[in-house]
Amino acid sequence: MRFLDGHAPHYDLTYDDVFIVPNRSAVTSRFDVDMATSDGTGTTIPLVVANMTAIAGKRMAETVARRGGLVVLPQDVPLDVAAQTIGYVKARHLVAETPVTLSANDVMAHAQALIPKRSHGYAVVLDGDEPIGLVARTAPGHEVDLFTDLASAAEPMPVVLPADTDPRVVFDALVDANADLAVLTHESGALAGVLGRLGALRAGIYRPNVDASGRLRVAAAVGINGDVLGKARGLVNAGADLLVVDTAHGHQEKMLTALAAIADADLGVPLAAGNVVSARGTLDLIDAGANIVKVGVGPGAMCTTRMMTGVGRPQFSAVAECAAVAREHGAAVWADGGIRHPRDVALAVAAGASNAMVGSWFAGTYESPGDLRTDASGEYKVSFGMASKRAVAARSSADAAYDRARKALFEEGISSSRIRIDPERPGVEDLIDHICSGVRSTATYTGASTLQELHDEVVLGVQSAAGFAEGRPLPGGW
Repeated sequence: MRFLDGHAPHYDLTYDDVFIVPNRSAVTSRFDVDMATSDGTGTTIPLVVANMTAIAGKRMAETVARRGGLVVLPQDVPLDVAAQTIGYVKARHLVAETPVTLSANDVMAHAQALIPKRSHGYAVVLDGDEPIGLVARTAPGHEVDLFTDLASAAEPMPVVLPADTDPRVVFDALVDANADLAVLTHESGALAGVLGRLGALRAGIYRPNVDASGRLRVAAAVGINGDVLGKARGLVNAGADLLVVDTAHGHQEKMLTALAAIADADLGVPLAAGNVVSARGTLDLIDAGANIVKVGVGPGAMCTTRMMTGVGRPQFSAVAECAAVAREHGAAVWADGGIRHPRDVALAVAAGASNAMVGSWFAGTYESPGDLRTDASGEYKVSFGMASKRAVAARSSADAAYDRARKALFEEGISSSRIRIDPERPGVEDLIDHICSGVRSTATYTGASTLQELHDEVVLGVQSAAGFAEGRPLPGGW
C-alpha cells in the first residue's frame, strides 16, 4: 500500500477520505480474482459477521459459511445454546440450503410466519422426513385462509433431484420446468435441502468455508468476565472453529489476562481479540496470545462511543497502523465496523485487514435472528448495539437487581433501531454478491489477482468530502 504523493497525510483517515487509483492490469476477469484469506479462519471471501445478538444466529452462520465467510456467535449466548447452534451449522449441507419445514397437519399461519426467515420464499411440507409439497410466501395484500392445513395448501414440487446433483444440472432443470426451487433428497427419500436458481449459480462461484472434516465453520465469542476459560473450552469442545475474546476496550489488563489464560490452555483453535485502534494495543494482544486482532472503536452504526466519550479513531488509519504491526509479528487483523459500501471492504483489505467484520449492514436481511416487521415504509428488523442498555440487560440478567440497575445507567449504544430490508437485496447472500462484486472489481482495477496483491499493489489518494460525494451515483441524473 502506498499513497499517490508518496507519503501518508499527517492526520487520520476514514474510508470516505480515501480513493484507489487504477493501475495497469493483466487480470482479465473478476472471476480470476482469488478472494481467499490467509489468517487461519478458512474464509474464502473477506467477510466476518459481527458477534451481535440481532445479527449472528444459526441461519446467518449457515448461509454465510456456505458462501465462504464466517459468523461469530455472540458472547451472551448460553453455552448450551451456543453448542446447539454450532452443532446445527456443522450438520448443514455444503450446497443445499436448509428450508423452513412444517408437517402436513400444520396450518398456513405458521408457514407464513416462518417463511421470511429464509430468502428463497418457500416452506417445505413434510410427511415424516419426506417432502410432499411446497408452500410459497403470500404476497402482501393477498388474502389467504391462515387456518388452512398445509396438506391442502401445499403446491406440487416441480423439480425433485438427488442431493448430490451438480448445481448446474439443478439450474438447468429449474429453467426447463420454469420453477423457482428444487427439492433435493437423500437416497432414502428424506429431505436434504432446497436449491433455487441463484443458489445453484452461487454454488459455482463461491467456495464454502469448511473445517478439516469438510463441515461448515463457525466461530464464537467469549467475554472477559466470569469463567472465561471454562466457556472457551466448552465452545471448542462443542466444535467452534475460532474463539473471539471480545470487549469494547480491548487494551486493558483484564482482557490481557483472560486472553493469556485461553492461549496458555492451547485449545487448538485460532484466537481473535479486541477491540483496539493502536499499534501498542495490537502488539500487547499479540503478545498475550492473539492470532487475530479486531480493530475498531466507535465506527459502527449502533455504537455511540465516540459521541459519548470522545474515544476512538478514524477506521482506515486504525486498520492500516494495526495491520502493519500485526504483519511484522505473524498475526492478522479484522477491520471491525464502519462498513457501509463494498468499497469499504476493498479499502479495509487495501489497508491490510485479512477480513472485514460487518454488523448492522447484515441486520436488515431475512437471515438475521430478529422478527420481520412491517410499517408504512416496508419491511424491517430491529437491531441494537452490544454496549447498549438492551444488550447490557441481557448479559447482566443473573446479577442482583441493584447491580443490574446500576449497570443500566451507563450504556454506550443504540437499544432499538429499525434496519430496513432492502427490496433489491433482502437476503444476506444478495449483499455478499454485492460486496464481492465490488471487491473483485477493485482487484482488477489495481492489477491484483489475490487479496494480498491488492494490499501490496494498491495506490491510494486522499479526497475531500466533495470528492467522495462526486463518486455517489445519482439515479435521477444531475
